[in-house]
Amino acid sequence: MRGLVTVFGGSGFIGGQVVRALAKQGARIRVAVRRPWQAYRLRLLGEVGQIEIVQANVRVAETVSRALIDAEAVVYAAGTPFQYGAQTFASVRAEGPGEVAAAAAAQGIARMAMISGIGASPDALAASARAVAAGEAAARAAFPGVTILRPSVVFGPDDAFFNKLAQIAALSPVMPVFGGGEARIQPVFVADVARAVAAALSDPATAGRTYELGGPAIHTYRQLVELVLAVTDRRRTLVSVPWGLAGMLAAGGDLLAALHGPMPMLLKPPLTTDQLDLLRIDNVASGPGLAELGVTAPVALEAVLPSYLYRYRKGGQYAELTAPEPLPG
Repeated sequence: MRGLVTVFGGSGFIGGQVVRALAKQGARIRVAVRRPWQAYRLRLLGEVGQIEIVQANVRVAETVSRALIDAEAVVYAAGTPFQYGAQTFASVRAEGPGEVAAAAAAQGIARMAMISGIGASPDALAASARAVAAGEAAARAAFPGVTILRPSVVFGPDDAFFNKLAQIAALSPVMPVFGGGEARIQPVFVADVARAVAAALSDPATAGRTYELGGPAIHTYRQLVELVLAVTDRRRTLVSVPWGLAGMLAAGGDLLAALHGPMPMLLKPPLTTDQLDLLRIDNVASGPGLAELGVTAPVALEAVLPSYLYRYRKGGQYAELTAPEPLPG
């Protein structure tokens, strides 16, 4: 893909890496974000003039249409980890993809890719997974050739999953393991997800298909907690927290999330009910995935975690780093 690609949500954790991957392919990129001043660093990922930052809000149709002018392809990478103010799962994850898909179809744009998530289903326990499923359906209805990419838990320097576990390990004398930590997860490196998106846009054969993206190994939640403790050199007792008690803790996080809109200086919630619901089920890829998109050597979790979780060790960057033992499985 070497034409103009509009990336909605390009300032986010995954979206920023998508911008990087597209820039390496030689594409011109228009990053469409609600707050442009938070995205200007992305211009450094390409040549002079290659990356443009524009203001757009997926809840405002005219800004969506304006961001798509002259584009040949579009990527929907917008999302929200929890609901606050107008940033709801319904508006961002369910309705947003349909709005962008409809505008792209109206302007005759050739290709569209959407970042979704494993577990997206109308019957999912988690509200976010149900919303993403609705977003997939809306995007397909308006733009039948959309390529859906469903990653498992995504890891990388700015991830919300492993950084949060490391923060808990640094602050708490114990590590909670919800429901025994038996849910299986297949973490995938953020750069591999971005490469998959870029490959999907470049290959017309991916149109209308769905891909589930998982890394090279499957681990239980408990094993991932243990790995974080090893990488951060923390000795913590793992405490199994029953789902009922975990739900009470998550309710407090829901309150923080609700206050995050009118009071943005509040801490982000450490755990919400929706995030807890996502941990109740396996998050493992099935069907076509990274290999079918040309990503044949996905990066292993153990190779990357020490490169950014070192800051949670005692001594930070000056602490002695040792490679963690590979997890079984």
